[in-house]
Amino acid sequence: MLTKRIIPCLDVKDGRVVKGVNFVNLRDAGDPVENALFYDKDLADELVFLDITASFEKRKTMLDVARSVAEAIFLPFTVGGGIGTIEDIRSLLKAGCDKVSINTAAVKRPAFVKEASRRFGSQCVVVAIDAKLCTKYDVRSTKKWEVYVNGGRTPTGLDVIEWAKTVESLGAGEILLTSMDYDGTKAGYDIELTRTISEGVNIPVIASGGAGKLEHLYEAFIRGKADAVLAASIFHYREYTVRGAKEYLCKKKVQVRI
Repeated sequence: MLTKRIIPCLDVKDGRVVKGVNFVNLRDAGDPVENALFYDKDLADELVFLDITASFEKRKTMLDVARSVAEAIFLPFTVGGGIGTIEDIRSLLKAGCDKVSINTAAVKRPAFVKEASRRFGSQCVVVAIDAKLCTKYDVRSTKKWEVYVNGGRTPTGLDVIEWAKTVESLGAGEILLTSMDYDGTKAGYDIELTRTISEGVNIPVIASGGAGKLEHLYEAFIRGKADAVLAASIFHYREYTVRGAKEYLCKKKVQVRI
């Protein structure tokens, strides 16, 4: 059995780490490099850097900040935000990143996922899916979630389940699945959403959005069947440490690297 991964997430805006609720009301959470160094020492398995306004502002990812983080740590490092061309990916890999996270560009041009995976390998390509529960679904039927892009600002009309299967078929190596409804609430991950996608694809699913206590990580792994969990607030503001989370999960018989 593969070990489960704990991945702190650095949402970056204007060169600073930020965290909000439901993708809005952002507050400062420190310097990206300082945060990265802390997590490198705190037994994080990987690190994700998301330039959260790049796509909406129609600009490229802040390459200098990404390079500074990559140079400071020895963790596998994923960068997302404003990535829309093969050259964008090449520049980030040259800057020291290990993977790229694609969201808006994948929706606008799905063939980009295939091109990227063929050029750099599927292990390099993470497709991020920002999912929001459809308010008009029939409560007597199965829940439906819609894909959003541009940092959660723009609905696409795409069904999350079908989109997850599509990006897998195009060569994505992982899915970074964020519940917009649960993001920043600390109420726990959307277990039903996470389990539905985890059972619907054969590539790793990273659960994101809603972690508030260590029990939530456990639930995402066991009930949600996630391969990894992404968390921000609980680690950024030092409510918990990654090391402490892993010690807790070990006691619960979840296999983690420690």
